[in-house]
Amino acid sequence: MSKQNKAYKFRLYPTKEQEVMIRKTFGCVRFVYNKMLAERMETYERLKEDKEELKKVKHPTPAKYKNEYEWLKEVDSLALANAQLNISRAYKAFFSGIARFPKFKSKRHKQSYTTNVVNGNIQLLDGHIKLPKLKKVKIKQHRKIPENCKIKSCTLSMTSSGKYYISILTEYEKEIERKKIEKVVGLDFAMNGLFVDSEGEKANYPRFYRQTLAKLAKEQRKLSRKKKGSSNGHKQRIRVATIHEKVANQRKNFLHHKSKELASTYDAVVIEDLDMKGMSQALRFGKSIADNGWGMFTSFLQYKLNEQGKHLIKIDKWYPSTKTCSSCGDTQPMPLGIKTYVCSCGLHLARDYNAALNIK
Repeated sequence: MSKQNKAYKFRLYPTKEQEVMIRKTFGCVRFVYNKMLAERMETYERLKEDKEELKKVKHPTPAKYKNEYEWLKEVDSLALANAQLNISRAYKAFFSGIARFPKFKSKRHKQSYTTNVVNGNIQLLDGHIKLPKLKKVKIKQHRKIPENCKIKSCTLSMTSSGKYYISILTEYEKEIERKKIEKVVGLDFAMNGLFVDSEGEKANYPRFYRQTLAKLAKEQRKLSRKKKGSSNGHKQRIRVATIHEKVANQRKNFLHHKSKELASTYDAVVIEDLDMKGMSQALRFGKSIADNGWGMFTSFLQYKLNEQGKHLIKIDKWYPSTKTCSSCGDTQPMPLGIKTYVCSCGLHLARDYNAALNIK
């Protein structure tokens, strides 16, 4: 038996007093994170020539700031401790070459904080969840968390339109047996519909963002005419943010269903290891690529397959799947304008279908 993690996300409906405390915690966590980052940057600049001395430096904890800033004592201490853990992880990722140097957080960043389970301080009750400093908060729990799942931590977040959510991280034990690969499908990324598979089926992604462009542009024009900081400006900003959130939710829902369908049907899914950011910049198809949500789709596919002992296989992004004939193996140039692959061996296929067969 091995330990597995799974998160469940629900909508929160805090009271006005609870909203004040949640927002105060967001601010305190951001403040502590930025203070710690500033001190680490100063220490690094001072000792970067002496690596051994740099390793011996003991970094401050949130407790250090509570004496100077009394208001930090009002919020959940575990949330502040997690800010310290986050800055440590960010630094390790930077020095390992995995990520860029950590940046300061601003109010425009995602507003969130994480708290941990200690001595029953977090409990799911009937229609409510008990949380540190907040007591009982109303929750819309649209699905039940299995009894064998133990709550480890909770992350509270607020969207741009002012909605509150909680992501509950759970841990459970399960023996995952690796499935024998019998049914395999190859997926070729498609700009206008997410993917075409090696069975010739299309994902037919509805392109939700494109559908709302006209409405979004209208609301953004209204926002640009509002006085900055005014009450009407705030209301209009919420309207714009709500449109963006609706698109994001529609996209996420579609990708969940499509990835579940593939994970249930096949033992292995083969895709190209694409650099989506590089593609959007090089091909200037930023909106189309971002609208598809390919990165989100592959992460959903990864964990859904893993849960069942199935496989997500990524092939080299430089493999010429589009240029290669899936029948005879010959290659030929395939400019973006050509939609059909025609080979001297007699093959006549849609370019995306041909590529999906090669990927498989």
